[in-house]
Amino acid sequence: MSLLLNRRDLEFVLYELLKVDALAKTERYGGQDRALYDQTLDAAERLATEKFATHAAELDEHEPTFDGERVHLLPAVKDALDAYVEAGFMGASLDADIGGMQLPWTIAQVCAAYFNAANIATSAYPFITIAACNLLNKFGSDEQKRRYLGPLVEGRFFATMVLSEPQAGSSLADIRTRAVPTDDGHYLVTGNKMWTSAAEHDLAENIIHFVLAKIPGGPPGVKGISLFIVPKYFVNDDGSLGARNDVRIAGLNHKMGYRGTVNAVFNLGERGQCHGWLLGAPHQGLACMFHMMNEARIGVGLGAVALGATGYLHSLRYARERPQGRHPTNKDPQSPMVPIVEHADIRRLLLAQKAAVEGGLALELYCSHLIDLERTTSDAAALDRLSLLLDILTPIAKSWPSEFCLEANKHAIQILGGYGYTRDYPLERFYRDNRLNPIHEGAHGIHGIDLLGRKVAMRGGAALNALLAEFDATLAEADTCPSLAEHVTSFRAIRAGLVETTAALGAVRDGGDVALALANAGIYLDTFGHIVVGWLWLKMAIVAARGAQGASGADVDFYASKLHTCRYFFRYELGKVPERLALLARVDDTCFAMRDAWL
Repeated sequence: MSLLLNRRDLEFVLYELLKVDALAKTERYGGQDRALYDQTLDAAERLATEKFATHAAELDEHEPTFDGERVHLLPAVKDALDAYVEAGFMGASLDADIGGMQLPWTIAQVCAAYFNAANIATSAYPFITIAACNLLNKFGSDEQKRRYLGPLVEGRFFATMVLSEPQAGSSLADIRTRAVPTDDGHYLVTGNKMWTSAAEHDLAENIIHFVLAKIPGGPPGVKGISLFIVPKYFVNDDGSLGARNDVRIAGLNHKMGYRGTVNAVFNLGERGQCHGWLLGAPHQGLACMFHMMNEARIGVGLGAVALGATGYLHSLRYARERPQGRHPTNKDPQSPMVPIVEHADIRRLLLAQKAAVEGGLALELYCSHLIDLERTTSDAAALDRLSLLLDILTPIAKSWPSEFCLEANKHAIQILGGYGYTRDYPLERFYRDNRLNPIHEGAHGIHGIDLLGRKVAMRGGAALNALLAEFDATLAEADTCPSLAEHVTSFRAIRAGLVETTAALGAVRDGGDVALALANAGIYLDTFGHIVVGWLWLKMAIVAARGAQGASGADVDFYASKLHTCRYFFRYELGKVPERLALLARVDDTCFAMRDAWL
């Protein structure tokens, strides 16, 4: 059994639930087939196992160091990334006309999950670069694409997202970095940035920084933010590298997890000679960057799933192999001990992990498939529906796995007991790595405010209605499966509760008390996420119930496993939702009314 990801479960989501191989019938993906997709996944699993997983523990122990001039990384990181680039994974989902393989985004995301499960710290470097390629391809000028895009796709250049600042944190409206126009068509950028991942290294020939800054005289707040290309080394017209730009790191942040990913305090224009080039229109930088950030947010959720999944598989193997204790009905101390998987509470902890990681995987790949459908659809109404679904699901795709697949890692540690708390096993590393995911690419509470304060109300509730229509279609389909009647009844009631609760909170918001309406936005996000994952479990149960008919061999247990895990999620996880909805609907002010002096 692979300890990275469950291949049978991946194939179930890809080909039975989402029917991703049908994309090969479209013009964009014509000439492709399932055999190609499977070969790509095979290559990703092999490379992740042989080049990424092999140095994950050592990289965690020996994090990057900075000598004042250069950052030093474990040599195995470059070896792994060179192999990754050589295998073509940097351009797996990118358009063929810019040098990519033009595979479905969903397939590329599964490949990314393998690399994340094997070594999420090393995977972060290409993860950011791929997002930057898509950003540059969408908003860059022909000249910018000619100069930077090819080397990024080829993996000769890597990229960063340079957003946050020490005094601003997540509040990008308060950034102070400035970009002053020159007579030569570029800008001089000055400022200090914080939490910049992959800000300095020797893994590639050059690093292209995508920097948020404000042009003097622009609108205040986020409306005055622009986006700039700031290369580490200037790129000459012939593609060769020129002098070094005035960008330097001031020091490294020492982190709880993700230790192998350089994260730095970043200074621009210390000598007044940091040259940057405007990407997109002035004052539209945040809108451009959100194209990169939204892609990254789905990727963050996928990383959380991957870490939860590998933790589950490690703890499952341990539970099957570790003898300890006896059944409660066996009072003979001389009888053989049983594997701990025989104990009901261990099975509960395993089920909780399985429900979270398999539900989270379905969520991330469903969102990825929406992106593929957008890329292959020309009908305006269909495109609008897909866009609405992505809008409302993105904060959930980022945040729900970041919370509940982290919880899965906690359960995995518990199964190993004291061993799980030591570095002899990787479980504690998975937990530390995963703990970043509720924080970066927008902290958990920010996504709650985004969902409740903006997404469910946008265009008169159009995005919420699009999602509710998907719920209703699944319920209608589930009505044809008598074995799922209990779940159908439960989900219909929860769907109605979500609508009522959202309306109640919306009335408070529209009445002018926005702060009170959003006071429990984090709880709303978790609750909404549970409902979405419950819907996906119901979709998976429909497929499993049909697949179980006439199944043979290992598939009998596989489909039974799906149906039983769905039962767990509905009874143990969705069972908590009505209470949460009731708390939200009465606009409870316990947290809102708390005072600083009482803390």
